[in-house]
Amino acid sequence: MRLRFFGSSLVSSYWNGAATYYRGLLKALAAHGVDVVFYEPDAYQRQQHRDIADPAWARVVVYPATAEGWRRALDEAGRDADLLVKASGVGVFDRELEIAVPSAVRPGAACVYWDVDAPATLDAVAANPNDHLRDAIPRYDLVFTYGGGEPVVDAYTALGARACVPIYNAVDPDTHHPVAPRDEWRCDLGFLGNRLPDREARVEDFFLGAAARLPARSFLLGGAGWEDKPMAANVRRLGHVGSADHNAFFCSSLATLNINRASMARYGFSPPTRVFEAAGAGACLITDRWEGIDQFLEPEREILVADSGAEVAALLDGLDAATARRIGVAGHARVLAEHTYAHRARTVLDRLGIPARPSLGQEAAE
Repeated sequence: MRLRFFGSSLVSSYWNGAATYYRGLLKALAAHGVDVVFYEPDAYQRQQHRDIADPAWARVVVYPATAEGWRRALDEAGRDADLLVKASGVGVFDRELEIAVPSAVRPGAACVYWDVDAPATLDAVAANPNDHLRDAIPRYDLVFTYGGGEPVVDAYTALGARACVPIYNAVDPDTHHPVAPRDEWRCDLGFLGNRLPDREARVEDFFLGAAARLPARSFLLGGAGWEDKPMAANVRRLGHVGSADHNAFFCSSLATLNINRASMARYGFSPPTRVFEAAGAGACLITDRWEGIDQFLEPEREILVADSGAEVAALLDGLDAATARRIGVAGHARVLAEHTYAHRARTVLDRLGIPARPSLGQEAAE
């Protein structure tokens, strides 16, 4: 199968939280013989902040972030695609691409809308009776989402989607795994996430609020956009942390905090990539509460759950190294057994009616 995929970026995680999702999933699909070409715009300085070279398992086409650029790229992709994918959040000319992709599919081929932020997308559509996706979604053969569960499936069905299938985030054990701690990053609690409007208030509560309650404990904040944010003296800011450094970030703290953005928490069943990356590195995870957590990791045994910054502080204050290690080991075992991109690729292939390579299909099932 020739897969032609339009997304934000495969080669750069700079202001691009979907990078590791794309990499893990498309690499796993390529292992089954899928021919992958990834189209990404030259935008947001991502090409200047690459954190991987073009991978052996995909061809990367970087097109100009112009009207002519996306049209030429789509014409090229549509000529030989068996499956043409438009992901949400490309960042430039999203509306134009989402309208144009179904018309660019050659006879006998299919097109998929792949929503990597379904809660935010659906909230935007609900707030705008004239949103272009109301007309575009019924023209796609299938909608994949990287989270949301039944609430997202129902919402997309109501928009006229022919089918909607969640393909959840996962871990690639080749890239996210336990490593030695980095001394300069050692801390009691780490949080990795860019500063975004529907995340900031929750970060203020769950992370910065916990830091203010525990002035004797150390906190490490990774991610872009936090430079001018007031915070307690016991919080260190790293700025953007490239994907090659994620393992060291997760392995250098007593615990790692996950904070879902407000829309994701509201819909539930939307574990971000950081949950599986951190668990894949063997980190002890503390997360804000959202419906569906127990579908992925078992609370209190494989992950700790808090309802507020005060509860994060209480959990951290009562956490010792042995307990943190035990939770990290259990979470690591769970994601390797059930939540790798090999498992997710099998779901994609099954839904598309494409047979897996037998040995790889068996690996994904184990």
